[in-house]
Amino acid sequence: MPRIMIKGGVWRNTEDEILKAAVMKYGKNQWSRIASLLHRKSAKQCKARWYEWLDPSIKKTEWSREEEEKLLHLAKLMPTQWRTIAPIIGRTAAQCLEHYEYLLDKAAQRENEDDVGDDPRKLKPGEIDPNPETKPARPDPVDMDEDELEMLSEARARLANTQGKKAKRKAREKQLEEARRLAALQKRRELRAAGIDIQKKRKKKRGVDYNAEIPFEKKPAQGFYDTSMELYNPLEPNFKRLRQQHLDGELRSEKEDHDRKKDRQKIKKKKESDLPSAILQTSGVSEFTKKRSKLVLPTPQVRVLTNCTALTVVKIPVTYALNRNTFATIEHPMNCIGASAVTGMTPHGGMTPKPSVGVTPEYVKLLFKCKLEL
Repeated sequence: MPRIMIKGGVWRNTEDEILKAAVMKYGKNQWSRIASLLHRKSAKQCKARWYEWLDPSIKKTEWSREEEEKLLHLAKLMPTQWRTIAPIIGRTAAQCLEHYEYLLDKAAQRENEDDVGDDPRKLKPGEIDPNPETKPARPDPVDMDEDELEMLSEARARLANTQGKKAKRKAREKQLEEARRLAALQKRRELRAAGIDIQKKRKKKRGVDYNAEIPFEKKPAQGFYDTSMELYNPLEPNFKRLRQQHLDGELRSEKEDHDRKKDRQKIKKKKESDLPSAILQTSGVSEFTKKRSKLVLPTPQVRVLTNCTALTVVKIPVTYALNRNTFATIEHPMNCIGASAVTGMTPHGGMTPKPSVGVTPEYVKLLFKCKLEL
């Protein structure tokens, strides 16, 4: 039956050193890989050992009076919340719990001075420590077990390889290439010493050798170049003397500068020849201001009905001023209304009076108001 090994137990000095080196290499997120170096510890135990004892930020000095007072006060405010209390004090949760129990035991011993026994927190012979991660490491024996020596050598070999598999393979290939080159050089020297000279063949590289040749060179044909078939156009632009600004044309900013320069020259010439008009132009006042013409209204045209309305408003008797000939052009009221000759029709018959063109009922009202006899 194979031996069953339960992981855990007291931490040893060798295991602590391996754990420190593994954390330096793998970091604080790969606890399974770190635990593979320690045969007797699990990933959870390795993590707890680091955060409860080996972390350099852990404070392991004696407790001060202020820290104890703060611990008792926070334990009263937040009982059993050691993970919350620990960062406030600056200690680990296990340290806070252990020191709190120590203070309670000390207070109980003061009350019962007669019954002073052993510390109940100390382990009795044969008991297993439930929290070995928070205790100091046990020193290594002089003659270590075979499994411990094997674990130590394996951890040393794995932690010494800081380059990784790929870098290790590259270094090995480079070393083999150098050994091959030295062997070929020694062989050529021995052959040359024996009188056999071997010309070293250079491998033709694929592609263009920029040191030995001109890339993509086209060698011209020998002899004179025939120009009889060329057509010469003198109006074509001379590309040898052509520049980028000739192709782009005049820029907008340059054009604006040119126009401003022309305006300044015009104003300067005008000042020399005609000073008053130049002053008016520069000040923004126009020389010729348009005069406002008189208001011309058409002659009033008074119609007949307007006269009637005016006379009615003023209450002047209309007896001698108007006669039948005055209103000869006005139609009879019945014609204006356009009533039908059919009798017996009720007002609700659905017939509406047909309006005459150019005639409104206002004419009829006005004539009755003036009391004209037609």
